[in-house]
Amino acid sequence: MYICYYGLVQVTITRFRQDLFRLVEEAIGGELVQFVYKGMVFQVVPEGTQMNKLERLVGQPTLAPDVDLEQASKDLAAEMEAEWLKDWSGI
Repeated sequence: MYICYYGLVQVTITRFRQDLFRLVEEAIGGELVQFVYKGMVFQVVPEGTQMNKLERLVGQPTLAPDVDLEQASKDLAAEMEAEWLKDWSGI
């Protein structure tokens, strides 16, 4: 199974082993080659290759995946407005 994005090839460890030399040639040619093993992603990068900062970024899981941030934002705004109105009513 290949997952191909612009300039990125991501394969399973089995496919990587089967196509090792072709994928290494792609990495030498400048393609970003990744393989997945036990849920972890590994990159094949020729030694001495400089990657830019954006290519080195690693995604992080969200802190609260089941929270509706849109609704939480609306609730916070309503709570802040209620407090402001309470404070301003004494002026």
